[in-house]
Amino acid sequence: MKAPDGAVWIGPAHPFDLRDAYVNFRADIHLETAPVAALFRLGVDSRYRLWINGVFVGRGPERSWPTSQAVDERLITNLLRPGLNRLAVQVYSPGHSHFAYVHRGACGLIGWLEVDGDVVLKTGPQWRARRDWSWSDRVERVSIYGTGVEDRDLQLAEDWVEADASGWDAARVVQAAEGPIWGSLRPRATALPTEEERVLEAPWQVRIGPAVLPSSDPHRDLRKVVSGSKVSALPTLLPQGTSAIWVFDLGESRACLAGVEVTAAGGERLLVSYAEKLRDGELLIPDPGTYCRMRPTDRFTLRPGRQRVEGFSLRGARYLVFALEGGGVSPAPQFHVRLPVTPVVEKPLPNLGGVLAGVAKMCRTTTLNCLQDGFVDGVWRESSLWLGDAVAQDWALRAISDDPRPLLFAIDMATEGADAEGLLPSVLPGEIPAYAVTDYNFSWVELLSGCATHPGIAEPEAVWQRHWGTLTRMLERMTAFRGPDGLLRNPPGRRLFLDWSPMSRAEPNLTLNLRYLHALHLAAAMAERVGRTADWAEQAGELSAALQGHRAADGWRESPGGEAASQLALAMLILTGIAAGDEATALADRIVGRSLDLRDGPLEGQPTLASPFMHHYVFLALQRLGRRLDIQAIIAARWGRWVQDGCVTTPENWSIDFPDGSACHGFSAHPLGWL
Repeated sequence: MKAPDGAVWIGPAHPFDLRDAYVNFRADIHLETAPVAALFRLGVDSRYRLWINGVFVGRGPERSWPTSQAVDERLITNLLRPGLNRLAVQVYSPGHSHFAYVHRGACGLIGWLEVDGDVVLKTGPQWRARRDWSWSDRVERVSIYGTGVEDRDLQLAEDWVEADASGWDAARVVQAAEGPIWGSLRPRATALPTEEERVLEAPWQVRIGPAVLPSSDPHRDLRKVVSGSKVSALPTLLPQGTSAIWVFDLGESRACLAGVEVTAAGGERLLVSYAEKLRDGELLIPDPGTYCRMRPTDRFTLRPGRQRVEGFSLRGARYLVFALEGGGVSPAPQFHVRLPVTPVVEKPLPNLGGVLAGVAKMCRTTTLNCLQDGFVDGVWRESSLWLGDAVAQDWALRAISDDPRPLLFAIDMATEGADAEGLLPSVLPGEIPAYAVTDYNFSWVELLSGCATHPGIAEPEAVWQRHWGTLTRMLERMTAFRGPDGLLRNPPGRRLFLDWSPMSRAEPNLTLNLRYLHALHLAAAMAERVGRTADWAEQAGELSAALQGHRAADGWRESPGGEAASQLALAMLILTGIAAGDEATALADRIVGRSLDLRDGPLEGQPTLASPFMHHYVFLALQRLGRRLDIQAIIAARWGRWVQDGCVTTPENWSIDFPDGSACHGFSAHPLGWL
């Protein structure tokens, strides 16, 4: 995508306004007549909210690498009018990289307005910019995966969207449309989301308790407020020294943004938090001392009078929590929630009966809720696009939609993020060395190969040819990590595979090498189909022979002399053809028996149970042997158990009793594709 001549990246007047910076940008334009067609194209680093003439239009952009920054295109014809028109954009720059964004030490905005075929407005120094200091830049991260907690003092806030901005600083030109920070521009690749605002009327629970002294950590304050409160009727007047807590149940976990209209004396604090599950009937407020460091609580200090309170960044939850400190006035709160939806053209669900119908509905809800700008693994904890997860999520989505854009987006993003040695990133986009996962390189090969059977992709060969260089470099790089025995060892600093199963990671690892072998088989088949010369079939044969060292007298081992092969490894032995005939049948019987035994923990004499995610490969292996009824039986037993337990969305593991366990995880919804 080429920007028009003169359109440049602009930023705040001070170049070091970076750390958790909220920057307001304004431009005015006069039109002689109402437009017939008006398009506004907008890209930012990293997130924006847009208003036209005081009307909220939407948020974006799509996640992207700085090398090719995503640009949204919005039709705004009905929002423009003859005379003065005011465009307002608020940009948030966290100042650090995270699991959906790569930071390059700059906050920027680029855009242009086209009216009836002519570019009438472009970003440049004629735009006005002002740092919004009502948002604190001294905040913790929401979690290890994401951006900052929002801590806003509304007593410092301006009504800036439609005000006269002529006295603001001139926007600073950061670079040309293409330059060292943002290498190029590209149009949005996935569907532009819509956004519904829903009124929240009947709280799931109301509690009253004493207020607590504020600290630098709003989430810690919320935990104290909740622990000191009791279920109670709400008084009309909320006295000073008390806090009222309202909890609303959305009925399912989904991306959202909570808000409220409330009256205040001035100086009261409002905490807004997001939770996903109950424990022993009580709301589970996450402990930031646990694995994911979750603290999804934002804080707002209220100004006097009636006001509408809403954060900037989308969160994710099933339960919305509002904790309001009393100020001696009647707050008369009116609660609402914003609910973004990524539109897809859906096909009807399969005509199923009994528990499988419930499973299909649960998996459909999860799949659509975990579809934002591409696939995301979970709406509450991360909202990250993981390369490996896309395999299972694509399998589910294609059951209800022929839209190939999320699949192609994952493939393209992985290619763009390949490192100098050819290895692919695990999070798209992301610079996350601690989470670099070796077998996600092989997942990418599976995604490429899957284009051949996707109902929305007419020419899969064209996709393969476009990414052939990346495929070749990655598989060539893997040969450097094969030992004298011919087996792959994990590259330094990477994880073998990312899964909640307690299976062995000892090396040389059977499961890792089988994933590698499966990828070589798929790559060789693609090469043959497009007439490319490659030695991947020969490499696969050598690897198959080398893996015989994992076979012991009493069965396969995860590593030579190590523990017995896991359920996932047994499935991969079938899927790769190493086990065939009577051996494959016997292994399949063991696989099915383990899944139908609904005890989740380790069982003596049985293989380690695969996670819900890795059951996708279990089902691929059973499908290879034509055992469709076994696939349906496992789905009915294991996913059906969730339905019977009242789950509306699919959890990330068989049990999510651990504090950060997610109740809505996209990769667990893959049975939708099998049904």
